[in-house]
Amino acid sequence: MITYAETPAVTQPDRLAQDRSHTHRSGVSWAAIFAGSAGSAALSLILILLGAGLGFSAVSPWADRGASATTLGISAAVWLAVTQIIAAGLGGYLAGRLRARWVNTHSDEVYFRDTAHGFLSWAIATLVTVALVASSAGSLVGGTAKAGAEAVGAAGGAAGGMMANGARGGDPYGYFIDTLFRDDRPAAVSDDAAHGVVARIFAKTLSNGGQLAPEDRTYLAQLVSQRTNLSQQQAEQRVDQVYQQARQSVEDAKVAAQKAADAAAKAAATAALWTFVALLCGAFFASLAALYGGRRRDAVEYVELDTHRATVR
Repeated sequence: MITYAETPAVTQPDRLAQDRSHTHRSGVSWAAIFAGSAGSAALSLILILLGAGLGFSAVSPWADRGASATTLGISAAVWLAVTQIIAAGLGGYLAGRLRARWVNTHSDEVYFRDTAHGFLSWAIATLVTVALVASSAGSLVGGTAKAGAEAVGAAGGAAGGMMANGARGGDPYGYFIDTLFRDDRPAAVSDDAAHGVVARIFAKTLSNGGQLAPEDRTYLAQLVSQRTNLSQQQAEQRVDQVYQQARQSVEDAKVAAQKAADAAAKAAATAALWTFVALLCGAFFASLAALYGGRRRDAVEYVELDTHRATVR
């Protein structure tokens, strides 16, 4: 379709003056860059929200239901890459198509400027999108981090609970105070008091990562013998068995916490790498789309007519 626009007559001296003025102008069309950035940021935000909605719809708190963590991770990485390609491509195309036309500029310089416009559009849009997503999803990330911390804390709950109960009333010297009143006679103490003494001895020994001291082992066996009608030897065997179970529980909790931390570190590393790849894809496609948009912009031809009307093709 051909349209016509009234244009004033341009003489040869005026054309030379215009050409000289273009050499002193900046090669950056900020209006086109910000227009492309706005379009790219808006589309990125829409696609990210869409991806978040699809992801949450695929998650289920029930076991054996919903998508697995691996599937969600791969889907999130692919969706992030697709989001970057589409949004950055749109922003780059707008930046290239809407920029000011450069007169009497070498084609290589035009291609470089178009590429730079696309890259700048992608960079500004990325910063804006990150700011918007960070501000709007701050509570969501905080809740996720809190849930992860609670999960890790639950993994080490056995060890933490054992060691927390080891100090009477928060007194770190409860174990040493108990040793002041030990003797070989039967101790007429309540069950709660006996449980507190056992907890403090276990906590003291487990915190040091060693074996029960002979005097602690003997004293615990006396307390067990008084309350279970077991012989001293049998009570000592039970003390050894229970202490090994407690020690194994602490070791299992530590291993579980280390595995959780290792899995979190690997997940964070994988997410960072895929985000890096997605951003690189966005920068590349933004530059490429800007180059294409600039070519389309320069493909428009203006033909002067005798009636001082220009034909736009």
